[in-house]
Amino acid sequence: MADGSPKPAGTPHDRLRLVQWLSPAFPIGAFAYSQGLETAIATGAVATPAQVGTWVADVLLHGAARLEAVLLAHARQDGADPEMLADLALAYAVSAERHLEMTEQGRAFGQAIAALTGEDQPPLPYAVALGHATRSLALPTEEVLELWLMGLANQILQAAVRFLPMGQTEAQAVLSRLLPAITTLAAEAATTPLGAIGATTPGADLAQMRHETLPTRIFRT
Repeated sequence: MADGSPKPAGTPHDRLRLVQWLSPAFPIGAFAYSQGLETAIATGAVATPAQVGTWVADVLLHGAARLEAVLLAHARQDGADPEMLADLALAYAVSAERHLEMTEQGRAFGQAIAALTGEDQPPLPYAVALGHATRSLALPTEEVLELWLMGLANQILQAAVRFLPMGQTEAQAVLSRLLPAITTLAAEAATTPLGAIGATTPGADLAQMRHETLPTRIFRT
């Protein structure tokens, strides 16, 4: 269910399995994407650890992360329609690169899960694919969202570490300050109806669009 309550079936290893699936070592290519942050850094809009923290917080609380967290939660519901959720997710993609990120990570995630579980996985955007795959895990949806959102925040922060004079310790300090926001967002997204989804981060959206014509690029988004 998408109300944060535990699902009734699973194994004692479900939490470890989720941590494995969300690990940076899991082969979905997340390291290759910055979600527009590369553009913001290249243009000077983001230049300090504090500004990086604000950027990531906005993406989480008001942008694509909030929207996808709701879709992930609904994908875990009994009787969910993953194809409908996939269509909705892709309809909200603000750029060709963002569409590529969602579909390529989802494809890679599905292939890895199929190889591990022996169960075929439908081709879905990443957040929907994760929700679909975690339906069998006896974990609260809120916990799944917390760990996924923390991983996403860390992914974007690592992009900043590779681009700015920003060390790993500074990045982890930023991530620590984001933990309360991640917890709050996970609780809200676990119970948000589909009719209430949306994103309001025009700066991040425009950065993703402009990234397509950036002369020199390290990241794919």
